[in-house]
Amino acid sequence: MNPVKISLSRGLLFAALALSCTLATAQNKKVVLSQLFQSIQLLPVYVALDGGFFEKQGLDVSKQTAGSANGALSALLSGSADFSLHGPEWSAIAAEKGAPVQVVASVVSRPSFWIATSPDVKFNTIADLRGQTVVTGLMPTTSTSVFFKLLKENGLTPGKDLTVTQVAIGSEPGPLMAGQAKVAVLYQPGLDQVAAKGMKVVYSFSKLYSAYTVAAISTRKNIDPELARRFVQGLQNAMIYMQKDEAGTIAIAKKEFPTLDPVVVEAAVKRMLSEQVYSTSVDITQPAFKAAMQTQIDLGNLKTMPVYETLITRDYIKAAVASK
Repeated sequence: MNPVKISLSRGLLFAALALSCTLATAQNKKVVLSQLFQSIQLLPVYVALDGGFFEKQGLDVSKQTAGSANGALSALLSGSADFSLHGPEWSAIAAEKGAPVQVVASVVSRPSFWIATSPDVKFNTIADLRGQTVVTGLMPTTSTSVFFKLLKENGLTPGKDLTVTQVAIGSEPGPLMAGQAKVAVLYQPGLDQVAAKGMKVVYSFSKLYSAYTVAAISTRKNIDPELARRFVQGLQNAMIYMQKDEAGTIAIAKKEFPTLDPVVVEAAVKRMLSEQVYSTSVDITQPAFKAAMQTQIDLGNLKTMPVYETLITRDYIKAAVASK
């Protein structure tokens, strides 16, 4: 065959492939996800994004960072976002006030926070926090909610037996490292950041519950069912990948957090995988849901236990879990 013709035919083939890919991308449904903050604990969503799992479902997903759970939920309810990512308690509280919101997928299914202290603090039990100043996130974030419940169960009252300083979620390491507090309740990557600088990890909340919905995907009641099905399926496939490929998962985490020390990122991801903090399935079980809601009831943020079947929409979950 004439070399010129071969070159021409190859050029036409590559052009056709490029056009095909462009058309496929153009046909992908644009979707906006509003997250409360950028955090390694929310890694399953980033794996779905960067690993192409949403794209394979025909979705072009972009994420926005609201800066707070309330901001993320507000973006959802206003229609500027299609999905929101935060603790399910925010959706439950909104639904209790009449908001048309539903929870469709789990992201974090065990408590994803820890207690760290300065090296000189003696800690054997929660009772050892008496007299300390503890920095934690703004209520009703899950870490602080569960921490307050734990204090109550151990006979400690904030403001009387210890001082609790609430700060913006994600900024908890600052006061600890500055010596303004000797104890902190931390999410990742804050935990392994302070651990790398000599702070002690003394308590893991993951051991409190075998199932507890910490972070989940919410959407409006009137969401396009096919759009929701595809989104949940993409997330489910990402979670399956995370259980099979630790190295690939860590690589995506490093891409999402380029300014963090790669050693800290790797340590944080390995810790959460080993403690089964990341959801291994989008499923939200009744025990996991009730554990999360009971905490909010105990603290007075919710009046009554939300009806599981009303707040949790399992149709998309069932379809995703059943898919091979």
